[in-house]
Amino acid sequence: MTSAHAVSRSMRSLFCGLLAVPSFCFMVSAAEMVVEPVTVELKGHFAQSQLLVRENTTPVELAADLTTTAKYASSNAEVVQVNEKGRLLAVGNGEAVVKVESAGLMKEVKVKVTGMEGAGAVDYTRDIMPILSKNGCNAGACHASQYGKGGFRLSVFSFDPDEDWRSIQRDRAGRRLNPIQPERSLFLRKPLLEVPHGGGNRLEEGSLAHQVLLKWIAQGAPGPAKEEAKVVSLEIFPKRRNGAIGTKQQLRILANYSSGDKVDVTQWSLFDSMDDAVVSVDSDGLAAIIGRGQGPVMVRYRGQAEIVMLVSPYSDDTELPGWQNNNFVDELAAAKFRELGLQPSGLCDDPTFLRRAYLDAIGCLPTLDQTNAFLASTDPNKRKVLIDQLLGLTGDPQQDVHGNAWSAYWALKWADLIRASSKNLQEQGMWSMYNWLKDSMRTNKPFDQFVREMITAQGSVYMSGPANYYRIANNPADLAESTAQIFLGIRLQCAKCHHHPFEKYGQEDYYGLAAFFSRVSTKNSQEFGLFGRESVVMVRSSGSVRHPRTGQVIPPTPLEGEPVDDPLDLRRPLAVWLTSPENKFFARNVVNRYMSYFLGSGLVEPVDDLRATNPPSNPELMDALSEHLVKNRFDVKQLVRVIMNSRLYQLESQPTAQNSSDRRYYSHYLVKRIAAEPLLDAIDVAAGTQTKFKNLPLGTRAIELPDSEYPDYFLNTFGKPRRVITCECERVADPNLAQTLHILNGDLVSNKISEGGGRVAKLVKAKKTHDEIVTELYLASLCRKPRPEELQASQKLLQDSPTPISFYEDLLWALINSKEFLFVH
Repeated sequence: MTSAHAVSRSMRSLFCGLLAVPSFCFMVSAAEMVVEPVTVELKGHFAQSQLLVRENTTPVELAADLTTTAKYASSNAEVVQVNEKGRLLAVGNGEAVVKVESAGLMKEVKVKVTGMEGAGAVDYTRDIMPILSKNGCNAGACHASQYGKGGFRLSVFSFDPDEDWRSIQRDRAGRRLNPIQPERSLFLRKPLLEVPHGGGNRLEEGSLAHQVLLKWIAQGAPGPAKEEAKVVSLEIFPKRRNGAIGTKQQLRILANYSSGDKVDVTQWSLFDSMDDAVVSVDSDGLAAIIGRGQGPVMVRYRGQAEIVMLVSPYSDDTELPGWQNNNFVDELAAAKFRELGLQPSGLCDDPTFLRRAYLDAIGCLPTLDQTNAFLASTDPNKRKVLIDQLLGLTGDPQQDVHGNAWSAYWALKWADLIRASSKNLQEQGMWSMYNWLKDSMRTNKPFDQFVREMITAQGSVYMSGPANYYRIANNPADLAESTAQIFLGIRLQCAKCHHHPFEKYGQEDYYGLAAFFSRVSTKNSQEFGLFGRESVVMVRSSGSVRHPRTGQVIPPTPLEGEPVDDPLDLRRPLAVWLTSPENKFFARNVVNRYMSYFLGSGLVEPVDDLRATNPPSNPELMDALSEHLVKNRFDVKQLVRVIMNSRLYQLESQPTAQNSSDRRYYSHYLVKRIAAEPLLDAIDVAAGTQTKFKNLPLGTRAIELPDSEYPDYFLNTFGKPRRVITCECERVADPNLAQTLHILNGDLVSNKISEGGGRVAKLVKAKKTHDEIVTELYLASLCRKPRPEELQASQKLLQDSPTPISFYEDLLWALINSKEFLFVH
């Protein structure tokens, strides 16, 4: 056996360990090599096909790729040629055999070439557009920029092929093309750098792209055909590849056409690494693993996009000592840990869990009684019990006491996303929307019903809270974008003007979704004349949306669906499709958002960018949670319950040396800064004070604020969003200098700590012992008792302090300014 094969066998043994399967799982064939495809049929001029050569091992994703090291030879170079990378090129009609050799092993691939008779017409859409895309000519930084480059302008990613063709063939009196002497065409000479070109050298003389362009110009540069087959999907081979750093893999891309044809388009596809720290890829589709973790490679061709995943384990150790599954979330998380060789951190302690659970579930700190009761309990199931108490699922009114906090906290979350504020709804509309949101959360309204009510809402915006959705987004385009992003996690904004660069959605999809809202209108009403400015949302009997480029009326069409109609209200079929259990985006969007809320990171990031080219970090977990949500009829509390009860949620936030770089796979709890409103409430709880908000009664908590327009300096400084954009990103979580100065030196914290009716003053007045006072301050702020060394240090510092009360105020100030207080950990 050759040394190369010896190394390969060694790697197979290594990966057997990584996958926790016995070494005999690799059934090695005597041939030791597989070539795919085994037969190739090439049709027409310039047709190509990429061969893939690999070791014959199982699992296939661990098979070493031999494509770039194998040797190739064609039995008839007048029929088919093959280069050193295993790429076949049709030359003439007939049949031939391509021999593939690697490490002394030989395989043969039968090749049949047809359609080479005659000159062969070059098709603009099929042949020319991919060349423009491959060379970056129609990218936003080049000729597809707003005003083009050098007087030459193309549409972004060729979304308007007719206009592009006119720019090439007819613009500037046809100066770019020379059909008599095609090689003298400015269209070719510039990318060849025969004349100055700001984009640099984009074309090699004699290359296949150069030959195609020459032939097209010589044929008179025909434009796009009126009717032609479209690319409906891409297939990538292999779909997944596991290996150590340094592993390389050649990719093969097939395009599926609406006509039923399958065409190898590897040569003309665009390849991009979606994680440059893990994987790199060149323009020919040769990917290489360069770092630990999993990194997708995005493949694009003529408006379609797909990904292939490359995985490199963090270590060889697949054992998870001490790991116990609490539910299916842990089973799937553990499978991912084993696949990646990640060792999760241990379980967090009870005080940490208590504080984390309260802040994540209801945005509040527990009271002293609640903290003491939980810490003193010896019930082995006390965490499950606490979770049910927070979610109001015990069935006991004496325990289900957090309903108001739950409804306020989650109404705040969804009001942010929906952009409900008095600035765009006025005071009455804002309260109407907020009260409906809060009531929906309080009653645990199924999420599909919640969305249907909002999408189909109509009537007075003062009487119908969800009707205000149509005042926030008040035109079909804005409504399409908001609805897709909030409830499907899909960003459609790019498709308004051109095809989405990383997705399959184009202008037809954008305006097809917008058409559902084309008949929604508002009218004024005097029924609430005392308040004024009342609007009534209504549905007209007519209305349509036109394609901005073609001018054609676009029928209401769900994404990836067929046109639908409803003579009474087009929004009704939209609501049915949107919330259907079969609509995978709907459930996945909810799951992804709540995973990010509770675990600090979504399975997909950014959380509102679900697309084929942005895969989940754990697809199996995403699917299982989505199925759980659908099975429980979109009961969000049941989703939260399974997440919080998982061991995954209850891990320590302290990373180990081995998993410290992990930010995607939940090997430790991801620390997150407390949001502005819960933070202000937490300071009030710790200090024993209350904050007075304008026009609201004393005792109103910050999480209960219905509006984004309250003039509170603390909240604005700590990132309370203004509800201007439909994005989680509007609430900025990154700390800044203004926040640091405000909480360290600002009057708000100092005044609350020293307030006469505050916690410190009451404790001193009650003549509590030193240990009792310090213990209560720790419990009230950090939900834990002071450690022995902290208690001992406090006694010494008390002696050095001018007065006891000044020491206790300083201690509380230090606790509030600690990272342990400011973060959920």
